[in-house]
Amino acid sequence: MTKKKIKLPTPNLRGILQIAFIMASIASLWFVPWILVRAWIMPLPDTVQEQLEEGIGYGFDGMIVYVDQAGKPPEFYAAGWYDRKNKIPAYPQALFKIASITKLYIAVATTKLIKDGRLSLDSTLAHYFPELAGRIEHADQITLRMMLQHRSGIPNFVDHPDFWIKPPKNRQETLEYALDLPADFKPGKDYGYSNTNYMLIEDLIDSTLGYPHQQYLKEEVLIPLGLKNTFGSLNEVNVDDVMSGYYVGVEKDFKYENTGLMLATAEDVGKFLRALNEGSVFDEGEQEIYSSIYVYEHTGLLAGYQSIAKYHKDIDAVVIQFNNTTNFNGYDWNLAEIIYNRVVKIVRKRN
Repeated sequence: MTKKKIKLPTPNLRGILQIAFIMASIASLWFVPWILVRAWIMPLPDTVQEQLEEGIGYGFDGMIVYVDQAGKPPEFYAAGWYDRKNKIPAYPQALFKIASITKLYIAVATTKLIKDGRLSLDSTLAHYFPELAGRIEHADQITLRMMLQHRSGIPNFVDHPDFWIKPPKNRQETLEYALDLPADFKPGKDYGYSNTNYMLIEDLIDSTLGYPHQQYLKEEVLIPLGLKNTFGSLNEVNVDDVMSGYYVGVEKDFKYENTGLMLATAEDVGKFLRALNEGSVFDEGEQEIYSSIYVYEHTGLLAGYQSIAKYHKDIDAVVIQFNNTTNFNGYDWNLAEIIYNRVVKIVRKRN
């Protein structure tokens, strides 16, 4: 007697994959910070001010937004605290530590010196700093162009394991955290954001000029653009005019920390960013150089300070956002970006 073979149904591979995807998506929700989900899916408020108030509700101490849309008066918004301890409300004209947004200004200054023939994009790090030839790998192959573009492979000093345990007390100690280490990659072969690049470029500008790069920026960029509320470092301002900065779980006010980076009002950053994108910050022949070496928008992050500066071509608007609460091990940066994107949506929706 012949046994009848039972034919099993052919598995539907597409259906199995769909079920697996759904199950994986459900499982992944356990790992998604719900504060981010909530901030993302909440109904969009009608006004930027309402959105900032929501941001304060998510744990930011203070927030500032500046909007410059072509053909319309500039808009200023603030919520939360300028100084939490003394109960001083946030206000739009406060000075703020703009952190890595400083790199935009340094790239502009470098562009001007290149156009003047005082610096060369193709000269090497070893040429400009012979003393570093034996302490930064591939120094004889790393060009100024690569440093400006973050394609040098030079380690980022903030990534050194001791940087946060033993914070550097001065510029030389900061640089030491990037010296005598293997390169992150061979020069020009990859991209790796490194603060070390721009610290060295600042030093190069200083040595080329024979005076501080902050003075050069003031004379060549800030004064011509009428930026009276932009400063090279904390040493140039009254610290009481600086918005307080907070790190989650730490009582310290970080506005007293002198990082050597720039400070400005949101309005001044907005004016600079528009001049950068429209090209009015450049003299003849400079914009072509700049466009080949750096970007036209930036973000910034320091202990106590987050900043976003972008130009939105579709609505011809510059939108600047500052918030003075950080937590490098948390979701504050993601939350700030969600709020920023919602602010832009509100501005876009009004058109």
